[in-house]
Amino acid sequence: MKICITSQGKELNSQIDPRFGRCAYFIIIDPDSMEFEAIENTSAQSMGGAGIQSGQLISSKGVKSILTGNVGPNAFQTLQASGIEIITGVSGTVEDAVKKYKEGTFKPIDDATVGSHYGMKNNK
Repeated sequence: MKICITSQGKELNSQIDPRFGRCAYFIIIDPDSMEFEAIENTSAQSMGGAGIQSGQLISSKGVKSILTGNVGPNAFQTLQASGIEIITGVSGTVEDAVKKYKEGTFKPIDDATVGSHYGMKNNK
């Protein structure tokens, strides 16, 4: 089983990125073995559609759950349509988030937590 965590860096000690569609990196990790892959989010700088593009990328990786700070409506719909569990309100390091996930601390959401275009330079 794989989960995805939005991250500001490429390592397990990196801080969670509070944005899904415009995060710096996606950490795809097996919470049991802690083997992971860091993927740079090339959609982060796009003018529009970052949430959809990011959601499609994560869906293609066979991820079961996404852990992030916030998720917008387009990303939410894309992830939900792919059957991916969405968990928001996550902060701290990637490693801490995995630990809390394994402990069952987090609960999935059933709607977007921010509006469209959240995380763009003049819309934070």
